[in-house]
Amino acid sequence: MSFFKKLFKQNQPVIIVSGLPRSGTSMMMKMLAAGGIPPLTDQIRAADDDNPHGYYEFERVKQLDKGDTAWVAGAQGSAVKVISQLLRHLPADQEYRVIFMRRHMDEILASQKKMLVHRGEDPNRVSDEELIALFEKHLAQVTQWLDQQPNIKTLYLHYSDVLAAPRPAANQINAFLDGRLDTQAMATSVDPTLYRNRQQLTSA
Repeated sequence: MSFFKKLFKQNQPVIIVSGLPRSGTSMMMKMLAAGGIPPLTDQIRAADDDNPHGYYEFERVKQLDKGDTAWVAGAQGSAVKVISQLLRHLPADQEYRVIFMRRHMDEILASQKKMLVHRGEDPNRVSDEELIALFEKHLAQVTQWLDQQPNIKTLYLHYSDVLAAPRPAANQINAFLDGRLDTQAMATSVDPTLYRNRQQLTSA
């Protein structure tokens, strides 16, 4: 990397994709990669039936709460997936643009249960009611925290909205990230066939 490219990269914020597990963060990472944002990933976690396009994960992220933050400065200009429970552990000396994915709670639970079954784990060890209460409390807390951080700007997107209208979502993301992305490539990267745990809507 040339000196000027390196300097330009160092003047960019770290792009964080976050949300609850199974909320569409891997889809968003795929969109950003298609748009021209390099993903920070180590390819350790391979694609599987639950995420056939890959997880786009970086294992060191899981050690943020243990104090492993030295890698963050080198992630400027890149996109990295950070589960919402770990956002508070990001070092405060960096600028961040957070794309926070939301999803219908029953869809998240259904997707998580399928993944647990695939792993041979008990999908019913905690009741749906308990999980929903925990998740909703956590989301309220993390949203409040994000809104109070002077070094963080946050864009909230809903999984079903992105799947239903990927081009407007891509335009929204592009504006949030200062208009340097290939929005057409981002939109066409969205695979609606992966919406396998769609909320069942009933008429009133």
